[in-house]
Amino acid sequence: MASRSDLSLSSHSPTLSFLLFFVCVNATLALAVDYISSSHSLSGNQTITSPGGNFVLGFFQVGEQSPSRHYIGILFKKVSKLTPIWVANRNNPVRDPATSQLKISDDGNLVLLGESDAQVWSTNLTSMASDATVAEILDSGNLILRDWSDPSKLLWQSFDHPTDTWLPGVKFVMNKVTGTGPVLTSWRNSDDPAAGIFSVELDPTGLTQFILLWNRSKQYWSTGTWNGHFFNSVPEMTAYRQDPTVVNVSVEFFSNSTTNYFVYELRGDMITRTIIDISGQLTQLAWVEEAQEWIRFLALPKKQCDVYALCGPFGSCNENGLPFCSCIKGFSEKSPVDWQLGDPRQGCARNSPLQCGKDDRFFAISSTRLPDDPRSLAAASVEECELSCLQNCSCTAYSYDGGCSAWYGDLLNLQELSDGSRRETVYVRLAASDLPMPRRKTRRTLELVVVGAAAALALLASALVLFLRQLGRRELGTDEATEGNLVVFRYGDLQRMTRNFSERLGGGGFGSVFKGTLPDSAPIAVKKLRSLVHQGEKQFRNEVSTLGMIQHVNLVRLRGFCSEGNKRLLVYDYMTNGSLNTHLFSKGSPAMAWMTRYNIAIGTARGLAYLHGQCRDCIIHCDVKPENILLDESFHPKLADFGLAKLVGRDFSKVLTTMRGTVGYLAPEWISGEAITPKADAYSYGMTLLELISGRRNTEQSGEHDPFFPVLAATKLVEGDVLSLLDPRLHGNADITELERACRVACWCIQDDEAHRPSMAQVVQILEGALEVDTPPTPRKLQALLDDSNTKCFSSDSSSGLGSTKALSTSQIESTSLISSEG
Repeated sequence: MASRSDLSLSSHSPTLSFLLFFVCVNATLALAVDYISSSHSLSGNQTITSPGGNFVLGFFQVGEQSPSRHYIGILFKKVSKLTPIWVANRNNPVRDPATSQLKISDDGNLVLLGESDAQVWSTNLTSMASDATVAEILDSGNLILRDWSDPSKLLWQSFDHPTDTWLPGVKFVMNKVTGTGPVLTSWRNSDDPAAGIFSVELDPTGLTQFILLWNRSKQYWSTGTWNGHFFNSVPEMTAYRQDPTVVNVSVEFFSNSTTNYFVYELRGDMITRTIIDISGQLTQLAWVEEAQEWIRFLALPKKQCDVYALCGPFGSCNENGLPFCSCIKGFSEKSPVDWQLGDPRQGCARNSPLQCGKDDRFFAISSTRLPDDPRSLAAASVEECELSCLQNCSCTAYSYDGGCSAWYGDLLNLQELSDGSRRETVYVRLAASDLPMPRRKTRRTLELVVVGAAAALALLASALVLFLRQLGRRELGTDEATEGNLVVFRYGDLQRMTRNFSERLGGGGFGSVFKGTLPDSAPIAVKKLRSLVHQGEKQFRNEVSTLGMIQHVNLVRLRGFCSEGNKRLLVYDYMTNGSLNTHLFSKGSPAMAWMTRYNIAIGTARGLAYLHGQCRDCIIHCDVKPENILLDESFHPKLADFGLAKLVGRDFSKVLTTMRGTVGYLAPEWISGEAITPKADAYSYGMTLLELISGRRNTEQSGEHDPFFPVLAATKLVEGDVLSLLDPRLHGNADITELERACRVACWCIQDDEAHRPSMAQVVQILEGALEVDTPPTPRKLQALLDDSNTKCFSSDSSSGLGSTKALSTSQIESTSLISSEG
C-alpha cells in the first residue's frame, strides 16, 4: 500500500480538493511547554508541538458552514494546508476554545472540558493520580498519556483510537482472539469531522485482508488476502516491493495465531497519509509543496461507483460524471447543502407524492446493474409485471427480463450506463404530474405548426449564419484574439461553446475535459485546469505559448487558451474516436485489429520521441497511459496532456519535485525520488504497450492466482510463446514478427534501471524494424514475483534477429546516442 497521499484524494474530498480549513491555533502564543500535565492545560489558541516539529495539537475550525464548531486535534505542522490527522471530539464540537480546555483531570485522565466545565471528551482510563500523568505528542503523530515517573509506562495512545487517517509507521493491529482492532471512519462531510458512513478495518474473521464497510455492517470491498507480497486485489503494491535503494516505501504484513498487523514505512522525507474518504474510498495521498496540494495516487475501490449506496436512495452514480452522483428523474436532492459538501447519503426525495393508483406512471431508467434487494413476482409479460407493481402502493419500481422483479421502498445503487456496460432497464414509479401526457393535436393544427415552424427556422438559420460569421471573425480573425499561433478565448464564450461545460469527456489529475463546438461548427475539447496553475498570468501565457508552437502528427493540437482571474483553460482539437482505453477495455466494444494496434504503438512512440528530442526544450510527458492516447477518425494516435507536467531543460538530472503520473504506469524512480528523465516516459510507454498487446489492464486479475501481467509477459517472452499474450479477441490474427518485436520493446522499456531502457527514438527504430534487440532480462521487481525460482531470462544471440538489421545490446541501450540501421 502507498502512503496516504496520491490516492488522488485531497484532504478529505474524493479527488482531493479538500475543504477550506480555517485554523485558530497560533504558534506564537503556544504553551511554554510541549506537554499537558496537572499544572499545564491547553485552551484558546495555545498548542503543543512534537519534538521534531512534525505535528501540532490544538483547537481548530473546519469550513465556513458552522463557525461555532471547534475541535481539538492533531494536525500536520509542516503542511501549509490545514490537515487534521486525528480529532478527539469529532462528534462533540465545542463553541468557544477560549472557554474550553484540554487538561489532566483529578483522576489522571486527559479530558476536554467545554462551557461551564462540562466534560466533552475523555481518555476514560481507570483512575490514577493526576500528578502522575502527562500528555505529549510524538513526531510519529501519536498523542500519548504516560506515567510521569516512568516514561516507559504508556497508559493511552491516540493510535489505538484513530479517526479517518492512517500514517506511515503505524501498526494496524487486529486481535484475532477478540476480533477487535482499530477502525478508520470517514468524516461525515468535508465540513464535519463527525463519524461518517464509511469505515475500514482488518477483517475480524482473521483473514489477512482489509475490508471496507458501509454503516459498519455491509462489506462492499476488500483488498483480497495477503499473498506474501501484496494484497490480491491490489497488484499495484508490487511497485513497493523493491530494494531499499530503489523505492522509498516498504510494506509488512504479520500474522500469527493471535494477531494480524499491517504497517507501511517511508524511507524518504515525503509527507504522506492514508484515509478513508467521504467518498467511501481508501485513499493514499502525498503532499506536494510546489502545488500546495495533497495529490492522490491510489483510491480503492478503483471505481467510485463500486462504493455501496454512495448516492443514497434514488440517487444514480455515473463513473464518468463530475460530480459522480445525481438524482433520477422525478427526484431532487433531499439535502442540497450536504450534497454540496460531498455527502449525498441522504439521497433524493420525490418531487411529487405518489397517488397510489392508476394515476401513477413508470419511467424507464437504464442502469449498469439492478438496484439491491429485488423481489420476484409471478408475471408472464412486461405488462403483467407493471400491473402487479402498480397494484401495490409500496412497489416503487420493477424490471422484466424474462422474469419479473419488483422493489419496495428506497432504490439503492443505481448506476448510469458507461461505455460497453450491460444494459439493465428499471421502471421507476412516479406521480403522473412528473410525467405529463403530450397533448393531442388535430392533423390540421399539426400541419399549421409544422409550416410555421419551418418558416421560422429558415429565418433563424439565415440570421444565425450571419451572426456566426461575425462571431468567428471577432474571435478568430483579429490580432486581439490571438497570441502567437493560439487563439485567446473568453471564459464566457467557452461556456457557451460547451453549453456550460455540460458534456464531460473525461478527466485526470490536471483537470476535466468537456466537448464544445466553435462558431464554424468545428468540435473542440476544452480542458479546465485544476490546481495545476499557481504561477502568474504572464508565466502561464509564456508556457502555453511554448506548447502552442509544438506541432506533430502524433500530438493533439492546442488551438488556444483562456486565462481570466483564476480560470485557466486549454482548447484542443476534438478526437472523434476518443481515447485508447475505451477501445481496449470497454466490454462489448469491437476488438481493434492488430495492424491498428501496431500503428498506434509506432505513432505514440514517434510522438514521445519528438517531445524528448526534437522540441526546443525537452518535454517529459510524465503521464503516458491509454487514457492520454487519443484517436482521430482514422484511428491515428495523438498524445494528449503533454507539456502539462513541468518543462525540463536539456539537463536531464534535474528533479521534478511535483509528483505526477498514474500508479500502474509510474517508473520506479518516481517512488524513490530519483531524478526524472525521458526514460520515465519509456517505462510508462512499455506498460501501455503491454496493455495494447493484451487488451486488458496490467493490474487486472481473473483469479486469485492470476499473475501480474508484466510478470506473465516477461516469462512468455523467454519461453517464445508471445502469441499467448495477444488479446484473445483477435483469435491469433497478428503478425508474429511484429508481436514479438512489440513484446521485446515493452519488456526493455519496463526495466528497473532506466539506463537499460531504450530511448523513445530507439523504440521507434525497433518497431519499424530498423533495429533489433535481444531478449531483455526480467526486471527485478517482476523476477521477485515469479513462482518458479529457476526461471531465468537470457539474452538471445544477436545474430538470430528479425531480418538483416543491427542488433541492439544492453550496453548500447545504456548509451544516449541513437543507433541507426546499417542498411
